Amino acid sequence: MSIVVQGVTKLYGEQKALDNVSFQVKTGEIVGFLGPNGAGKSTMMKIITGFIPASSGQVLVNGLEVGTDNPEVKKQIGYLPENNPLYPEMYVREYLGFVASIYNTGTPKKKLIDNIIEVTGLIPEQKKKIGSLSKGYRQRVGLAQALIHNPSVLILDEATTGLDPNQIVEIRKLIKEAGKEKTIMLSTHIMQEVEAICDRVIIIDKGVIVANEEKSNIYSIIRRPKQIVQVEFDKDIKESLLAAIANVTTVKQIKNNLWLLEAEGDEDIRPALFSFAVNNNLTVFSLQKQESNLEDVFRHLTNG
Repeated sequence: MSIVVQGVTKLYGEQKALDNVSFQVKTGEIVGFLGPNGAGKSTMMKIITGFIPASSGQVLVNGLEVGTDNPEVKKQIGYLPENNPLYPEMYVREYLGFVASIYNTGTPKKKLIDNIIEVTGLIPEQKKKIGSLSKGYRQRVGLAQALIHNPSVLILDEATTGLDPNQIVEIRKLIKEAGKEKTIMLSTHIMQEVEAICDRVIIIDKGVIVANEEKSNIYSIIRRPKQIVQVEFDKDIKESLLAAIANVTTVKQIKNNLWLLEAEGDEDIRPALFSFAVNNNLTVFSLQKQESNLEDVFRHLTNG
């Protein structure tokens, strides 16, 4: 296991930010770490990276116990905090050289800088001051400083917050590429991001882990009808006729001729809906089967 968290509690005075939190992250996994604002995500990540101590419990990274005074374990970790603290008056290469000098990797500093600038797509901006960069490129610089010493574990806290859609796609691509060789723990509020790049999902609420599942299994947490179908006809139809279709359990009119049907059973009800339309001289304008998504699960577990 790359990350082992055992019974971690964090107190700020009488306020309990984390309450006996335990989980593990396997080597090579990309894990999405989700939760509402104030749930304890950033606190947990700061404890894993050794920036703040836990009140109780233990964290291991690659078998080494994390502590605020343990430089060996910090060599194993790359960390991009939520607010991406950079020195805006420094040039990109200058800043990365400063970060590289902190780590005793045994690799020549220039080689480290040249490699990470290429990997993170910073070549066009490498001679500019950080303060003059767009937010997307500043995020790239943040990722570059987290990756420059080639850590085996990468902790990313809201890495794509505030970026435009094109920048988000670029940063996701960088994260996914890094995930081929590293263990990544990613905090985000963007559910599509987790669905796109993560292998597993951990959800925290009020300092307590409420879900820890493989991405493919996370949707089963919500008990929904086996099928939810939205259909729109060209004209009005009686609700009782739709309710009489085999396996349909609930019929709800959304507006005008737009209906939401819930159905049980494994047999897809869409062919039956087409037959129903033909038999009742109706034209189907739209027919869409709805699936559970991560946002549904998140709202269900965090009372959103």
